[in-house]
Amino acid sequence: MGFSRINQHSGKLAHAGKWTLYFMVIGIIAGLGAVVFHYLCHIGVHYFMDMVAGYRPPQPAGEHPLFSPTERSFNRWLLLFLPAFGGLLSGWLVYTFAPEAEGHGTDAAIDAYHNKGGFIRSRVPVIKTVASAITLTTGGSGGREGPIAQIGAGFGSFLATTLKLSDRERRIMMAAGIGAGVGSIFRAPLAGALFAAEVLYKDPEFESDVIIPAGISSVVAYCLFCLVFGWGSLFDAPDFQFRNPLEIGPYVVLALVLAATGIFYIKSFYGITKLFKRIRIPNHLKPCIGGLCTGCIGFYFPYTLAFGYGYVQETLNTVGAIHETGIWFLLTLAVGKIMTTSFSIGSGGSGGVFGPSVVVGGAMGGVVGKIFHDVMPTIVTEPGAYVIVGMAGFFTAVSNAPISTIIFVSEMTNSYHLLMPSLLVCSVAYLACRRWTIYEKQVKSRIESPAHQGEFFVDILQQFRVKDLMSRVRKVNMIPQDMSFREFKRYFSETKQHYFPVMDENKRLIGIFSSTDIRSVLFSEGLEHLILMKDLATAGVIVTYPSDDLNSVLQKFTVKNIDSLPVVSDDDHGIIVGMINRREVIAFYNENINTMKENRGTEK
Repeated sequence: MGFSRINQHSGKLAHAGKWTLYFMVIGIIAGLGAVVFHYLCHIGVHYFMDMVAGYRPPQPAGEHPLFSPTERSFNRWLLLFLPAFGGLLSGWLVYTFAPEAEGHGTDAAIDAYHNKGGFIRSRVPVIKTVASAITLTTGGSGGREGPIAQIGAGFGSFLATTLKLSDRERRIMMAAGIGAGVGSIFRAPLAGALFAAEVLYKDPEFESDVIIPAGISSVVAYCLFCLVFGWGSLFDAPDFQFRNPLEIGPYVVLALVLAATGIFYIKSFYGITKLFKRIRIPNHLKPCIGGLCTGCIGFYFPYTLAFGYGYVQETLNTVGAIHETGIWFLLTLAVGKIMTTSFSIGSGGSGGVFGPSVVVGGAMGGVVGKIFHDVMPTIVTEPGAYVIVGMAGFFTAVSNAPISTIIFVSEMTNSYHLLMPSLLVCSVAYLACRRWTIYEKQVKSRIESPAHQGEFFVDILQQFRVKDLMSRVRKVNMIPQDMSFREFKRYFSETKQHYFPVMDENKRLIGIFSSTDIRSVLFSEGLEHLILMKDLATAGVIVTYPSDDLNSVLQKFTVKNIDSLPVVSDDDHGIIVGMINRREVIAFYNENINTMKENRGTEK
């Protein structure tokens, strides 16, 4: 017995060790992918924006330029056409080799999780990486999480396919790759793991199978990335703290402003996306046109181009200062960033949507914080805190991922004293924007995910009770217990009933029989007047009640493989209400599943 237990324990350890190794390998590849993509971005910014147009956007405190800046003077006209050139290159690359790499990669990974068994073509991460680097370093506006999410997800999918694992295991490994990629590139390993599990759904729900695998992969990828580029958070923020409960009012206003801005972002993004899909020109030319529109905005507001993280850092450092152009700069940064991102990515360019959300949210947070600081300086003493909370609240509004977003911003800014106002703002923004999401491929909940189709049969049945089907409960005639079999034969020839409840003299249920039960005596003519119906009835009647859930009803059907059950009163188990058929219960279930699918399609 002792050796058996030791062997079982060793087997479990070996199984856990094997999967841990898989997730660590995913973390290593995702971390290396983040390193390569980070290098490509710095190379592109140096050779395209700096050497060509003389544009040198600031960097966040946690990132240091890998190349010395040139002495080239700033040229707006070159900056006007540079995004169009990048759009032309990336458009040709994407639509020639991997059309599914267009747009923001996180949505494609979500779609693969729900609808494709976690399968991603192996070429997609490579094309996505190069195309995104070109788009973003020639002035196109977007984030780094989309391409790096597809790098990690693509390798997770490739590894699972190579090992011939199941669809479920491939989905988990793919999601672990998402968490690893995002957690490393933004230096937020905990948030990366939670994001991979939360971003899949519109409702505040986590994919529990994903959290631990994504956590392992994310930590490994983060450590590898930081070994190359240094440790620390992406942004350097002052130690803002929440000390005055009266600030709750301004924070609620901030949440509503972020919600309105988030809806504008989503509407603009998908409005421009639909516009470009209707334009009848070759797809690979569309990012070029989108890049030209981006360049037109950047001609007047160059700080709305590329990543924009450095401007968030400057906002964190200077939003408390009083200067005339502060609010105008922040407003144009926010609105301009929404439009440049919509044109850059919505036209078919390649990049993420989380990065721009950080910039927009931080800018709008700075606007609200600065206004309230001017109006009530004794209450809102640190307007810079609104920048951080705004970053969290805005992405929550557009992504339906409040928990991971709060942790994201806390890790990115190394600012944990603002968790309370962040939770308030994110909760209000989430409730105000539940109908909208920047991730179109999100599904409402696990129940509605094709990846979990069939897993929630019991859960759905338990939501409904027999009383919800009373219109389908059929009235039946009860048979007196003293009726002779001869009398019953005459009655049987005129009815379509298959199950016959038997009642006593007080019309209370005492038994039941079916048309099958009478077969043995059907032709016993000499005994017809001697046999009473109570002699043929089964006394141990299996019944159901209006308060029973449908899962328990189906279990009762299967006990003796019967097709119909008596429904009796909850208050008096001897009073029969009618009969319910197995077929009606299954039909009711199918109707509700179809309704849920139609509602999901309407929401999309």
